[in-house]
Amino acid sequence: MESTGAWAPWCFLGLFIAASFLMIWRLEAMTESGVEGTVLGTLVMPYCSGMGNLIFAFVLGAKGGPGEEVVTNSLVNNVTNMTLLIGLPTIFWGMNVLPAAKAKKAKPGKKPNDKEHRINRLSLLLTLTAVLFFTGAVWALARKGRLDFGDGLVLIGLFLFWQCFHLFDVLKSNVRQNKSFSWMLPLDLAILAIGAYAIYLSTDWLVDWLSHIHNGFISAKHLGWLSGWLMVLPNGLLALYYGWRGNPEVVYTSQVGDGHISIPLCIGIYALYRPVQLPAFFQTGMCILLGAAVLHFLFVAVLGRLPRFMGWVMIAAYVVFLCEGLVK
Repeated sequence: MESTGAWAPWCFLGLFIAASFLMIWRLEAMTESGVEGTVLGTLVMPYCSGMGNLIFAFVLGAKGGPGEEVVTNSLVNNVTNMTLLIGLPTIFWGMNVLPAAKAKKAKPGKKPNDKEHRINRLSLLLTLTAVLFFTGAVWALARKGRLDFGDGLVLIGLFLFWQCFHLFDVLKSNVRQNKSFSWMLPLDLAILAIGAYAIYLSTDWLVDWLSHIHNGFISAKHLGWLSGWLMVLPNGLLALYYGWRGNPEVVYTSQVGDGHISIPLCIGIYALYRPVQLPAFFQTGMCILLGAAVLHFLFVAVLGRLPRFMGWVMIAAYVVFLCEGLVK
């Protein structure tokens, strides 16, 4: 691909997108094999859709790149997930995690079986609570103006505890239901690993290529923004696909869960290499993230859905984020 000259950036961009589609294909296969939507969105999808952000943090940390770009990348990723990529499916298809409520009104004499949807809602509320804790932890640790090695250990420890909690919860649920993972699971995970390696190759090359460009919008000074938009693209495809499929719980948990990879894991990983300096719009990004998480939590807890008008509110919040980060 490097020998293609001027076409090389497009080739590596195509490799990144192809690897992302490969992951989406196997994620769909895992759904068909019986992996529940909330489990898929919480334990598997974040690593697939957030793999680019994770590799971006490793690459910049290993090459001595600016930590400010890692924070920018993480903020762009999380704010886009929590506002734009939930807002658009809400406007187009609705975001109702309790669809059985409509059936209850239509057939008052028959009690709907909405147990699975209620469990999905509780899992989603727990995941949104984690967003508040993780975002709040990063904000609290960064009040001194930067994040150092000790802060990185704390952030990574928080993430690993969260993943262990969900892993044991899945195992406990399988024991109760007398279920086991499909024999295809190791093969699916191996294919996902191939996709992850392709994302690593493309990300490493694109970061190195962009770092040598110093003029224009597509340049090193916007590395965090450009990489954040590129790496949120697979998650955008997931959101639109599963929104169209009528799986709002997967849309919600994939977007929220992907944010856990960037905040706190990616920022924590870079902090192990060297201290992380914060971008100028850090406080604005934190406020929008916390505000969006609170609104999602309240609407899901009270109504079981995100109203369509809130989709427009989320998009407006994203426009404010863009103005604060790019215009000012």
